[in-house]
Formats: sequence, structure tokens, C-alpha cells
Amino acid sequence: MSLHLRAVKHGALALIAAGLLGTGTLAGAVANDPAKPPAKPAAKTHPRAHTKSAGRRRAATAPHKAPARRTATHKAAALPGSPGPAADANAPTNNPPPPVNTTPRIPRNTTSARAQLKPTRSPIHNARPVVNFHDNPGGGQTVIVERRDGTRLVAELGRPGFVQRGYKLNGHDFARRSYYDHGVIYESFFRAYRFRELQFSLYVPGSYYPRAFYGWTYNPWPKPAAFAWGWAGSPWFAHFGYYFAPYPEYPSAAFWLTNYMISQDLQASFVANQEGGEEDGTPPQPDSASRPPVLTPEIKQKIANEVKDQLAMENQEAALNAANHDIDPGSSGIARLISDGRPHVFVAGGNLDGNDTSSGQLCVIGDGDILEMQTPPAADATTADLIVLSSKGKPECEISATVQVQLTDLQEMQNHMRESIDRGLKILADKQGTDGLPAAPPAAQTPSAQPQYAAVAPPPDPQDVAEIQQQEIQLRGASSNQAVGTVSGDVAQPSPAPASDTSAATGSPEVPAAPASPASPTPADTAATPAPPAIQIGQTINQVEAALGAPTRIAHHKSGTIFYYNGKNVTFKDGKVIAIE
Repeated sequence: MSLHLRAVKHGALALIAAGLLGTGTLAGAVANDPAKPPAKPAAKTHPRAHTKSAGRRRAATAPHKAPARRTATHKAAALPGSPGPAADANAPTNNPPPPVNTTPRIPRNTTSARAQLKPTRSPIHNARPVVNFHDNPGGGQTVIVERRDGTRLVAELGRPGFVQRGYKLNGHDFARRSYYDHGVIYESFFRAYRFRELQFSLYVPGSYYPRAFYGWTYNPWPKPAAFAWGWAGSPWFAHFGYYFAPYPEYPSAAFWLTNYMISQDLQASFVANQEGGEEDGTPPQPDSASRPPVLTPEIKQKIANEVKDQLAMENQEAALNAANHDIDPGSSGIARLISDGRPHVFVAGGNLDGNDTSSGQLCVIGDGDILEMQTPPAADATTADLIVLSSKGKPECEISATVQVQLTDLQEMQNHMRESIDRGLKILADKQGTDGLPAAPPAAQTPSAQPQYAAVAPPPDPQDVAEIQQQEIQLRGASSNQAVGTVSGDVAQPSPAPASDTSAATGSPEVPAAPASPASPTPADTAATPAPPAIQIGQTINQVEAALGAPTRIAHHKSGTIFYYNGKNVTFKDGKVIAIE
């Protein structure tokens, strides 16, 4: 037992894996796990929260300069919506969170739902909800609502919306996200950690399977399995036929999970294009149907190998959870991936910005694009260089290009892969022995175990779904330059549509009512209605707010920052008014 505890403490993952499976194959996959990176001294620096939107306005080549770290009583919040302050990976703190008044940075990976967003204000100081709109790479918009209770709501058209609730356990910051995706509701969990003086959020499973199940998914099946996905006739499948084709059969779960992950990403890209106006790539040539898919067998083999690595990692975490030990972010996040001396493949789960190092131009990394980190970044770097193995065509980054990606975005891509793998594992557990899949051994069919951080997480609110749907309505109005929103409660509500638009909004024709004849104003009425305060081009934000008060909402666009008032929109550029509507 003492040897086992020492192995857990020092990251000797091979001992754990061998004890779980007894086959030696899974143990070999994790035997070279590097030692946990040394803890940073408490007096180091932390990165400044970004204040720009998720569009292409930030140059990916710019180094992330960290200011002096705050004092012990003013550490930055680790997870959005978390009631507590940030903590180093294994250094809990009980200090109160500070008020933060910056616009939240949006990581460009949208599928795993922006784990790096920081609270606009602490729950104590959040006197009213703060609503921000942001442009996304490749098109589309995201709305983020920092609510009065310290939780965060994120919504965007065509993609899952979620509400995130932060909480603490054993001195560590966690967050539970309740997702809503076209009628489907599911949960994900995240833990905060620090690495290279940056703040990260690591996906952690909501349940762990028995060790025999991980052995069944990791090792080859007795014979290849034929599985019918049922995609024939699906619009997304026809649209991306030039890019992806499923395996005819599956020698192990890793290949099945590879197909599942890619298919989910391509479906997400297609829906985001149809509903949110996002660009989803362009076939290379009109005759592309006669060419082999862009995702070659060699690339899919690399993805399957990475999936096996992730399965081995989750098997290690399951052993730690069974022994009532905390999950070590240093051994489960990108800290491990960039220090184990091996290439690693990443699958993008949403649109994010990459910087083409040869041209210096920004390009889009989209859903289902495959990138490989062949060499680790420098010890003090906050970005990594990746090779584009596959992309779906312009405006996405070109195949074979070297792109520079933020380490926070790299963690988001790994989070996305692990989330997708876990959803696929749930399907395999439910369908094993049916639809052409082999049966799992009896020991693999025992119930999964819920970790403590999932058991104590704050529950979702039944109103979350309705509020996410309301924000989607607001986004549709913003994208079509229709009604201006007002903040009511914790949701940005759209203004009522004109009577002539009633049929379009409800789907049923209605005859608009005849306008009533306006009564002639009396002198008393005229005197009682003061003229609105005058604002002019060139005025500052302070001058406008002094005249009009606080805006009902703020939207960040490429053209500038727009303050919305009832009946008036004011656009600022570099802090000065450039347009009044």
C-alpha cells in the first residue's frame, strides 16, 4: 500500500495502469508520464485578463505579458462563476475574490464552452447582470451574461448554450456547466489550475468506469466490428463528403471513437453555419467528390493513437478517484502533453484563431480540423506551434501550414477531445453487444463511479433552458440588426417587434391593427417632456454616460463598441463616439 501511495504521489502511472488491467498494454501507454511540473513560487505573476472579443482582432503572435501578481487577498478568480479566488494547482486559498471590471476574454474554442472566461465582477459586487456580445472567428456571435448570483450564461446560435456555476472542494476551484443543445441537456465539470503563470480550466469526467471497461476500450477487440452509423442521406454528411469518410469496420474502440468525434464536430460545424452564419470551409474543387477524403487513413490513425492516450489518462484518473485522491492537473492537462517528449494530435471543436507563422496572417481553425504538435514549446512560452494536418478549406488555415496557438486554446482543444471521448464511451457502454459492437466482459458492465466533485456540485436551475433560449432570440435580433435589447432580470430581453412583424415572429398571419389617431398634445404635456440630452461625434464614453446614463447593453464588434440605449445606439472607436443612430 505504501508503494501504491508513493506511485500515486509521484505520478508513476504505469503501476496504476498495470494494476487495473493486468495486460501490460495500457501500462505501457502511460509508463513515460513525466514528473509533475514543479510548483511555482507564490510571488510570481499571473496573466492579465484579456479585454478583446473573440474575433480576429488579437494578434496570436503577441507574447502574453504578465503584470505583477496581486497580494494574497486579491487573487484572480480561477473559474467563471466560482465563488472563490484562484488557486495554484495544489495550493488552496480561502481569500475572498476581488471585484473585476474588465470585459471577459473569449477563448476561440467554442465547443467546450469558453473555460477561460473570467467573471466580470465578483458575486458580492455584481449589483446587476452584465451582458456582453462578441464576434466569433469565422462568423457568428456569442452573448455572455454575468448574472447577479455569480453564475455565467453563454449562448450562441447553432451551438450549445450553457450556464456555469462555480464552487470549491478541498481548496480547489471547480465549475459545473449545464448545457442545452437543440433539446438535449447534459453536464460537464472543470477544475482550475495554473501552469506557466497562466490560468487554465481542465475538463474532468462526471463519472469513471470500472477498470475492465477501460481495458475493453483500450485493447483490440476479438474481431473487427461493423457498425452502421445511419448517416446516409444526412445533409451534413453529404456536405462534408470531400473531407471525411467513416471506417468500414473497427478493430478497437479507439477507431470507433475517432469516427464519432469527427462526425460530431462536422455536424456542429454544419449546424453553426445553417443557424449562426458561421463559415464552415470550402471544398477544394468542384470534382472533389471523385477524390479521396482530406482526412486520410494516416491522419485518422494519428487521432486513434491520441484517443488511446486519452483513454490511458482517464484510466489513471479512475484509479486515483477510487483511492480518494485528487486528480492532478499536471498529469492530465497540457502540462503533461507538452513535456512528455512525444508528438500529440489535437482535434478542434469550434472556431478559434491561429497565426500562420510563414505569412504572419490570422486564419481560422474550425470544427474537425486536425493539428499536430511535433515539438514542444519553449519552457517560458505561452503559445505552441502546430502543423495543420487537415482543414476544410478557406477561410480555414491551409494544410501543412505552421500555426501559432495560445496554450489556453490548446487546453480547450484537449478538453473538447476528452468531452467527446466521454460521450462516445457512454454510447459504447449502452450499446455494447448490439448493433455489431462486441460485448464487453461482465466486469466491464458494472456501474460507473461518481467522483466527489460531481456529487457535491450545485444543481442546475430549471429556468436555465428558458434563459438560454431567450438569449438566442436576442442574438437573432442582433444579427439581423432588429430590436435593441434591454436588460431585465438576468436575461437581455429584446424589445417588442413592430406590429407589422407579428406574422413573421409567430408563424401565423395577422392583420395589423389600424393606428389610433394621436391626440393633440396640450401645452402642459409639451412642457413636461424634456428634450433628450444632446451627444456629439467625438465625445468620450464618460461624456456620453453623463448625458444618457448607463447603457442597457454593450456589444463588441469589429467596427467598434456599441452602447445600446432605448431608442439610440452609440458606437465608440478608441474611446470616442464615431456614430450615433
